[in-house]
Amino acid sequence: MAHGLRFKTARDLFAACPAITRDMRTPPTEQHSIAFCRDLLAGRIPEEAITFCAYLLPERAAVWWAHECLSHLSDLFDETDHRLLGLVRDWVSEPDSPRHRTDVRAAAAKSPTTPVGWIILAAGSREDRSAVAAMPALDLQPSPAAYAINAGILAGLARVALVDRFSVLSAFVEIGIQMAEIEALHQSTDAS
Repeated sequence: MAHGLRFKTARDLFAACPAITRDMRTPPTEQHSIAFCRDLLAGRIPEEAITFCAYLLPERAAVWWAHECLSHLSDLFDETDHRLLGLVRDWVSEPDSPRHRTDVRAAAAKSPTTPVGWIILAAGSREDRSAVAAMPALDLQPSPAAYAINAGILAGLARVALVDRFSVLSAFVEIGIQMAEIEALHQSTDAS
């Protein structure tokens, strides 16, 4: 399944997305992307596995992954965040819907003050580059969606009780790896 990944090795991803070096300290290797990600999770800075997944996944899949991660933390969010998670869900399922695109653009125009706000900004960055330009922290990023997804998931993770944090982090990374493998399968099927 993994032979169809967008980036076969960690070095391939780093070469294609040099912005990742701003967010990670671990240098790339020739290791297969999935194995590298799992090693990051088991390493000194396990949060880097989240960062790696944010860049590894195609943007729309990464937004969905972030939605899935933050949905597992829904008891830590308020009503506004629940509404924004619904917008992300609707946008991912129908990204060409004019209504969903308008809703995401409007929500992304606001400064991200919560983990879910970062994810809506990632979705909005695909819809409207002016949303990114209005956010100095994102406008300077070569990969604004990956940066926002990483920020949103890590901010959500920071709300988790310390005793539970590694298990939640591990679950999030496994979801990301599964999504990468599904994307690889789709790419392999499309190439056939």
